[in-house]
Amino acid sequence: MPRFAANLSMMYPEHAFLDRFAAAAADGFEAVEFLFPYDFEPAEIASRLADNGLQQVLFNAPPGDFAGGERGIACLAERRDEFRRGILEQALPYALALRCPRLHVMAGLMPAGIARAALREVYLENLAWAAREAASAGLDLLIEPINTRDMPGYLLNRQGEAHQIVEQIGAPNLKVQMDLYHCQIVEGDVAMKLRQYLPTGRVGHLQIAGVPDRHEPNQGELNYPYLFEQLDLLGWQGYIGCEYRPRAGTSAGLAWLQACKASTTSQPR
Repeated sequence: MPRFAANLSMMYPEHAFLDRFAAAAADGFEAVEFLFPYDFEPAEIASRLADNGLQQVLFNAPPGDFAGGERGIACLAERRDEFRRGILEQALPYALALRCPRLHVMAGLMPAGIARAALREVYLENLAWAAREAASAGLDLLIEPINTRDMPGYLLNRQGEAHQIVEQIGAPNLKVQMDLYHCQIVEGDVAMKLRQYLPTGRVGHLQIAGVPDRHEPNQGELNYPYLFEQLDLLGWQGYIGCEYRPRAGTSAGLAWLQACKASTTSQPR
């Protein structure tokens, strides 16, 4: 059975953020991820991880003014210095303090009046630089295709382009964050995408949510039990981030996880 990480930015909204670590551990999670840690001191988060026996597996580099609608600045030429300061002064120090092995860099929204090719050129330049800096700290850097329904105008939307970028840059620690929710909305054919891309070694992290409403993965059009079987067959060893919005209480909605665990323990050895 795959290993799951609770996304504390979306799950457990009934608790204050720092209390979500204990709630996730109580529900049996051994790992967590979240969007951004920067409103809290690294030592404060590290303490919550240690106290609850949790591993931090992922968070995002600074995205610009997220509350104001920005979704990353890596593709914006005029924000190059800000992007690089965010990596050096915030993302990498937090990752090291939290013992987090990977960082996600958001590409950003495409401004009107700037050619996509020009934005992509800046994006690749910043990614190559950031991948070198992350490698020096022993970390992986991730890029994620995101659907344009949830995030209109986002630069990176398709799995194939993300893998092309990773190949073009050629940094061993630059990988793709494959969110099956986004993949289903944009492209579909998710099982075949997993079979195509996981064997390449370029997928650094997986995430899940129900489609189309981004609730629990046992609700919606994707057959996750089947996909989890495919991941086992493909030998996926990483965590899977549960980046969904619980329909009601988070703990009450974890029947899917308990069923997954039960199906594993009932299988003959």
